[in-house]
Amino acid sequence: MTPITGLDLTGFTERETGVWTDASGLVLSVHFFPVVPDLPAPLHELERLRAGLTQLVAGAGGGLIESVPGLVDGVPAVRQLVKMPLGSRPGQAFIGSWTIPRAQSSTVVKVQAAEGATTGMREAMIMAQVGPAAYFRPHPYLGGQAGGLPYHVGDEEQWDARFADHPLTLVRAALRRITPTVTFDDRFKALPPFGGSAAPQSPPPQSPPRRGWFRRKDA
Repeated sequence: MTPITGLDLTGFTERETGVWTDASGLVLSVHFFPVVPDLPAPLHELERLRAGLTQLVAGAGGGLIESVPGLVDGVPAVRQLVKMPLGSRPGQAFIGSWTIPRAQSSTVVKVQAAEGATTGMREAMIMAQVGPAAYFRPHPYLGGQAGGLPYHVGDEEQWDARFADHPLTLVRAALRRITPTVTFDDRFKALPPFGGSAAPQSPPPQSPPRRGWFRRKDA
């Protein structure tokens, strides 16, 4: 269970505790980790955080598309958009997430989707439009160095409207819709922040009963 007390699940069907899917193939999941977050830097050290996250994703064989700080229910967080090779077949999976870190724990909200039988069409059409020289770019978070899977303009949000059914578009849109509906248990919000002082820590929130933990915003 997680400290999440509210989350709009409209259009999603629960598959197991903390995991939902929808008709378009999106997978939504929530996680709570009662350990010190493994983020490579505090949220306020954005340049070091982004570089470290890029290297972590590259080390796992993927590519970090973007990393953006923000607030989820008023709590500082970092949003990541990642692409990973499918491995068993051609194509990529796209993962959008918010990590909400506290000093000794974290909550993660994640949305992911994978390409189907047809792969690479978005990339090919955009490259044909802008040209190969303008298509590929150095990774912006590593000072021009490589950062795992190739960084390119085809992953930018400006193209999403043209490729409305692409998994990257779906992930980005779903995360944007869901984020404002997330609410946390007050005990989680009161925990010391990640990267803060080494003051005595409050215990993590206790798991409440499973039923009634989540609620649809339209309920």
